[in-house]
This record gives sequence, C-alpha cells and structure tokens, in this order.
Amino acid sequence: MINILDLHFLDSTETIASFLVKAGTEYVLFETGPYSTFPQMERELARFDLSPSDIKHVFLTHIHFDHAGAAWAFAKTGSTIYLHPHGAKHLANPTRLYESAKRIYQDKMEYLWGRMEQIPAEQLKVVDHEASIVINGLEIKALHTPGHAIHHIAWKVGAVIFAGDVAGVRIGDAMVVPPCPPPDINVEDWQRSIEILKKEQAEALYLTHFGKVETIAEHLAELENILLDWANWMKPYFEADTPQSEIVPKFQAYVSGQLQAAGITDPADLERYEKANPSWMSVAGLMRYWKKKS
Repeated sequence: MINILDLHFLDSTETIASFLVKAGTEYVLFETGPYSTFPQMERELARFDLSPSDIKHVFLTHIHFDHAGAAWAFAKTGSTIYLHPHGAKHLANPTRLYESAKRIYQDKMEYLWGRMEQIPAEQLKVVDHEASIVINGLEIKALHTPGHAIHHIAWKVGAVIFAGDVAGVRIGDAMVVPPCPPPDINVEDWQRSIEILKKEQAEALYLTHFGKVETIAEHLAELENILLDWANWMKPYFEADTPQSEIVPKFQAYVSGQLQAAGITDPADLERYEKANPSWMSVAGLMRYWKKKS
C-alpha cells in the first residue's frame, strides 16, 4: 500500500508529497521534502505510529531542496539514502549546493527550505540506470530520467512509478505543467525521459507535486505539449536579449491564463501551482536552456 504524506509546504496542502511504502517489516520513504517541513513529516509519520528513526530506506528522485532537503535528518537516525550518481557528492558535502541556492533565495532560504547538513558517504547509495534494489522482497527499479535535472531518477515499484518532477506538476485532476528550473533543464532530454516512462507501461504515476495519476498516456502527452509550448514561448525573448525581470510578469500572466483556461480558477489552487512551480524559476531555466543551445 502507498501512503501519500502531505508536507503542507508554506502552509498549503497538496503542494509537496512524500510516499510511505511498507516492505515486509520495514518502511521505505520516497522523497523527504525540504527540512522546513520536517515537523509536518514527523506528524504524518505519527499517523502510522512511526518516527523518522523507523525509516531505514529513503529514495530520492533528485537533490533539489523540495525533494531531498530533509534527507540528512533521516540519515542522522540511520537511513540509507538512495540517489543518482551525480547527486551523491552534493549531499556528502552540501556547501556548494546550499550556497548556490542561497544566492537565489537570499533571506528566504531558511524559511523556504530550512538548513542542510552533510550525509556520511557510507550512507549514500548511488543507483545506476535500470538497476534494482530489493528490500524484503520489494523490488525498486531506477529509471534515470534527466530533463528537469541531470541527477533525476524515477523509481518503479511494481506497477507504479514515483516520478519526482519528470512527470510534471499537477494539482488534483487539473492541468499538468513542467517545472523548468536552472541549471539543467533540457527539453530534448526531457522528451527522451517521457519515452522511458511510457515504455514502462505503469498503471499509475505518483507525483511529488502532487499525488496519483492513472491517465498516464494523456498526462504525458499534455506534459510534453506544454513543455514545448513554454520553451517556444520563451525563445523570442531570449533572441531579443530581454531582461528576465521583464519576462517574469509576462510569463506569469501567460501561465495563469493557461491554468484558468483549463478550469483552474480557485485562487488557492493557482497559489498551489505557483508554490510548487514558481514561474520565475522556469523563466531562468528556459532562458539558460536557449543560451546553451545557441
């Protein structure tokens, strides 16, 4: 059974999830959320009469703070952290990762993400593409799926995939959108990763932002269409060397219009989308993507 843990990021429900799965007598956690939501994580685990020390296996889709920021806290209580080979060095020594993010978020860093501490190298287990980890009979298959980030893994367990960000952001049954932050966003890689997900013929995707998707073919087709739409929307601004400060409000309005055209009119739902996938980050990421392509 898969239990969705709602981490109430920035006091919003259905914005960041973790997933709890029982494997025999042990528990496996997919995603940790940021350390800023760790008290909520503890409350969610308590619903199952668990504490962080009961979690011995943590699988990360990638090392961005909203997915992996609290991994060190689980490592402190004995968890093994499973992740992409490109991510391990940054969790073993998170100084560069943290300082890079702090330059972006500045005085909001602690409020948004909380602190990050190093994880002993012996507790970090890197997993190659299509390799499997078996925990008490539960087989967990790694699918290296770059595009959103070069260090992205989707994890297949039975007939479901914990998809991180490669399958996009979708609140409820509404529109799916692609999170496109710098520095790794690559449209072509992302398209290839979508094909990897399709070939697995899963019965459901579990999105960190947010929850279960069963209409997989339609979901992935919509995601790819919006990814290409956003990239092509951004290209003329890149070619004109438009300052990002001018692009951001225009892009926010564009995305808001798309969401509302898809029937998302509740201000709370629009806010959830913005918290889960800030428009300014996609501007920065897609502008960098076009710069690398040029």
